[in-house]
Amino acid sequence: MEQIKRLPLGVSNFRYLREDNRYFVDNTQYIERLEKLSNFLFLVRPRRFGKSLFLSMLESYYDIDQKDDFDKLFGGLWIHEHPTDNRGKYLVMRYDFSQVRGNLEELPRAFNDYCEKVIGDFVSNYAHYFSDGFIDELKEEKDAFGKLGLVLFKCKRLCLPLYLIVDEYDNFTNVVLNSRGLADYEAITHGEGFFRDYFKLFKPNFERILMLGVSPVTMDDLTSGYNIATNITQDSTFNAIMGFSEPQVREMVEYYRRAGLVNMETEEIVADMKPWYDNYCFSKDSLDDARVFNSDMVLYYLSNVIEKGTAPESYLDENARMDYGKIRKLISYDKLDMRRKGLLLQIAKDGYINGRLVRQFPAHEVIDESNFVSLLYYYGMLTIGGTRGAMLKLTIPNNNARELYYEYILREYNKEGVVDMFRLDELAYQMAYAGDWRPMFEFIAGRYSEDSSVRSGIEGERNYQGYMAAYMGQLSYYLVCPEMELNHGYADFFLMPDKIRYKDVSHSYIVELKYLSKADYKNGETAKKQWDEAVGQIREYAKAKRVGVMKQGTELHCIVIQMSGDEIGRMEEIDVQ
Repeated sequence: MEQIKRLPLGVSNFRYLREDNRYFVDNTQYIERLEKLSNFLFLVRPRRFGKSLFLSMLESYYDIDQKDDFDKLFGGLWIHEHPTDNRGKYLVMRYDFSQVRGNLEELPRAFNDYCEKVIGDFVSNYAHYFSDGFIDELKEEKDAFGKLGLVLFKCKRLCLPLYLIVDEYDNFTNVVLNSRGLADYEAITHGEGFFRDYFKLFKPNFERILMLGVSPVTMDDLTSGYNIATNITQDSTFNAIMGFSEPQVREMVEYYRRAGLVNMETEEIVADMKPWYDNYCFSKDSLDDARVFNSDMVLYYLSNVIEKGTAPESYLDENARMDYGKIRKLISYDKLDMRRKGLLLQIAKDGYINGRLVRQFPAHEVIDESNFVSLLYYYGMLTIGGTRGAMLKLTIPNNNARELYYEYILREYNKEGVVDMFRLDELAYQMAYAGDWRPMFEFIAGRYSEDSSVRSGIEGERNYQGYMAAYMGQLSYYLVCPEMELNHGYADFFLMPDKIRYKDVSHSYIVELKYLSKADYKNGETAKKQWDEAVGQIREYAKAKRVGVMKQGTELHCIVIQMSGDEIGRMEEIDVQ
């Protein structure tokens, strides 16, 4: 009887995964496509999409010393029946720059020490290709730069083909920009910076290079050191090269159901995961193709189902939350100006923004609006959702990303205060189980009115909608859907009950927000006209067929809130019968 494959959660070593009988989602068909495209490739993908495991798989495939293990490691996979001529041909040198840690003063030494270790492991692994005295000769070199140069010189003399794999090439962007800022970052990536100098050795000495990262920022700053790569980040051929497709997710769930380890229905699991982990698209030419799931999040969810028999209490695991914490620091390393804070508010409120994607840009241009939006895309906080003429419609991909927007905005709003989460949870419970909605919206409006810093630079309805979105994004019991299309209009918020985790939630909500300055609100005719329009709109929203499905048997409340400056002017539940 075949032993049940274990989930590969947290496993990034391909050889270990295969030898330890772990489940592997087969994406080896991309090996042939990568080879045909170019010898020098560059790819950006968000965190938690399986980049490290993919690179480890390539290392095992191309490594000349693992050639005899091909059947054991790749048996049953696509590439086993379609091997390329380059299989098992190379001496592979692999870097993972996420392993380099330390503050700016320590970074050059940490970088050198790590690179020396990589070179030492490389020479040790392939010692049988070099002369007996080569290791002693290598020790005479004083630093990693000299050691790498010597290794490359020897390999060229011996006609040994080299494959370079670099993971997290942009780790220094995070480390230095987060801790010290732009000036210190440029010191290592411009002029004679140690990082830039090291990269200069890559270009002329490797037959093939594959470089992966999370953002294209550092690549632009290193272009004179590495400017020959084909950027496949937005190539439709490789849209699903990492992450899981929906058929792959279903196949995995079915495997564990057949094994008796999963007692939930496949449809229930997939339907539960899709709003949280799915919907990534990395090429505008792939808009009609199936979207991609975040692979690490899928494994995290299934691990919980297998171990506990139910969906996880939190849909975002703490490791991923820590990664997004790094992103939060990076996008605000020079302190967000009001325009970029306004962009975050706009995205959180609308769920999308129209713009163009910049393929690469230097770090000092992160503050530019188009680059800032592009950075959110590269980090997985936006994805390609459609086109608008020459522009792209960049959307929040799923509830996990949306929740992180709300967390970020709420943190910005409350830098000088503490969000009373206990009070928020209590009010959310009353909304969900008793239909008592008024205290929640009064609480949010009160916090808004108290915080004058929130209102500076961004006035009006958009600001309050973003503020409310940030708070509602923290609520248990609901999936918050901003700008929900209903009956040819867009409701500001639909609070859809989270029936997977909280089966007995009994109330759902459509919320329509309107804003007037205090002066305009005092004009009774203006206020009444706006109110009447809002009432008409929400009644139309409630008639939409999809509302009947989305409220999932709960009692629907249609709430109109009319703001007068920073206070609630009028707030009522509307009879939509």
